Amino acid sequence: MADLRAKRRMAADILGIGATRIRLDPAETERLEDAITRGSIRSLLKEGVIWVEQKKGISRGRVRVRRRKAKVRGRGAGSKEGAKYAQLSRKEAWVTRVRTLRRRLKIKKARSEISNDVFWQIYRQIGVGQVRTVKHMQELIAAAGGK
Repeated sequence: MADLRAKRRMAADILGIGATRIRLDPAETERLEDAITRGSIRSLLKEGVIWVEQKKGISRGRVRVRRRKAKVRGRGAGSKEGAKYAQLSRKEAWVTRVRTLRRRLKIKKARSEISNDVFWQIYRQIGVGQVRTVKHMQELIAAAGGK
């Protein structure tokens, strides 16, 4: 059998696809050997001697099954097991709380609802854990002279 790799590569180049997707008719090897120009390869493509194989995808079936199982499994509050801080560690809860409070505080400063002095006063209190919640922060701002 003749080596038709160059023809396969040329056809792939013409079509702008990978060489592995190119299929050559085994009954037409003589005509394929004679085709040495890009034009002759194009004419063989038109005639159907060379054709393109459909691109293979990745099956979503396994993902669908996994999602269906997860839906049935039930992961509500009644299904949670483990110690109090097994789901969300103290540190993660702390980081989330501090970031939320600081974000809210920065927004208030940007809107000129609080002065720079009040901002830093409350900011330090957040950092040392003195501020518990957003509502508590609002109360502290009101007491410090903000809105």
